[in-house]
Amino acid sequence: MAILSSLRRRSAATSVAAVAGATAVGVCLAVGSASAGTLSGSLYRDPSSAVIRWVAANPGDSRAAVIRDKIASQPQARWFANFNPSTVQSEVSGFIGAANAAQQIPVLSVYEITNRDCGGASAGGAPDLNQYQTWVSNFARGLGNQTVIIILETDSLALTTCLSSGELNARNQAISTATRTIKSGNPNAKVYLDGGHSTWNSAGETANRLRAAGVQYADGFFTNVSNFNSTSNEANFGRNVISSLNGMGISGKRQVIDTSRNGGASGDWCGDDNTDRRIGPYPTTNTGDANIDAYLWVKPPGEADGCRFTAGSFQPDLAYSLANGAPNPPTTAPPTTAPPTTAPPTTAPPTTAPPTTAPPTTAPPTTAPPTTPPPTGNGCSASVTVNQWTGGFTASVTVTAGSAGINGWTVTITLPGGAAITGVWSAQASGTSGTVRFTNVGYNGQVGAGQSTNFGFQGTGTGPATAACASA
Repeated sequence: MAILSSLRRRSAATSVAAVAGATAVGVCLAVGSASAGTLSGSLYRDPSSAVIRWVAANPGDSRAAVIRDKIASQPQARWFANFNPSTVQSEVSGFIGAANAAQQIPVLSVYEITNRDCGGASAGGAPDLNQYQTWVSNFARGLGNQTVIIILETDSLALTTCLSSGELNARNQAISTATRTIKSGNPNAKVYLDGGHSTWNSAGETANRLRAAGVQYADGFFTNVSNFNSTSNEANFGRNVISSLNGMGISGKRQVIDTSRNGGASGDWCGDDNTDRRIGPYPTTNTGDANIDAYLWVKPPGEADGCRFTAGSFQPDLAYSLANGAPNPPTTAPPTTAPPTTAPPTTAPPTTAPPTTAPPTTAPPTTAPPTTPPPTGNGCSASVTVNQWTGGFTASVTVTAGSAGINGWTVTITLPGGAAITGVWSAQASGTSGTVRFTNVGYNGQVGAGQSTNFGFQGTGTGPATAACASA
């Protein structure tokens, strides 16, 4: 696997084929109830992770006890990065069901955005943003209704140097729509957007990017995924981002920090070649910091960065190096869920994202005015939420089916005088001013009874307050 240029100094992530499962070893963590953030409870350990399977298959290995006790015992994120719209719902549902049965909080990392990694070694994702929304909608249907943590699109906001202004706007709208789709699928989902890390973009620039991507609809942002910056540096950075967001009128947002590899020296950028790295704070929702909801292991410790080993492959030498000499976990408990006999396919997360200089982006302040309940049309209703700024706006429209499902919809919106539409996503529009009719595109026309879908548009002038819907 080729390593990316020294300017970015990131390594790649690739798929790792799952192998047969094995009996799980001890699971952690009984966390306290004194969390200062908005989350409280124990995190779910994926019993089919690569490290658990390696430990079970190699009980006599001299490294196994350290890796078992300090890494395999810990909850880590499950990555969803394969474009599989027909099967993702069932895969998510199975994972969520196991976590719910254990009465623990699962962590899911969504890595599917179009033009992922700017076409680099971790390239992939959905072929286009319409298909991305189809995948997200199916993903959201599998989330159940209990608390879940969603790490939404690592690097999608911190790394945008390959995108034109139009492509950047489309990505921001796609992430904003994805956030709301996930929240609609499971109102108890905690969704966090990409905040890069403390040695990449500035806190103010990061806040601008988060605002443009709809962080007002999310619970906050994540930082340090696949990186090695200290927890204290990330926490300070997060406080500055939150302060900048507060200054923009966006309050109540919190941070989660990836601590999977940040407990040692900084050293060389590539984790494959370092013996001075260590695992950082163990995963927990009990952070003691009002700004931080959780410390998570998003990048699974022991998975390669790609400079010595195949990126994303589990390497026991790396895992042992990270764990050896690290403190023991605070508590352990018997396993709660046995692994499946056949583990589902997994895709490895991206690797280290070092300092990057990127051109600043400018996004309008987002102030969501009160919305007016929409009139009910023939079999469906529509509501509109507007983010207004001086001279322009974006509008998000939610289409909801009535007591019966619909197969096609039309939303009619009358724009205020002087307003004009400059861009539309997830719908087709007839006209750009006055009374405009929006019709569904292929993937979002069929809406189940009581279910919803979304589209949006951007314009100049003042945004509309109401919308009317009619089914086909």
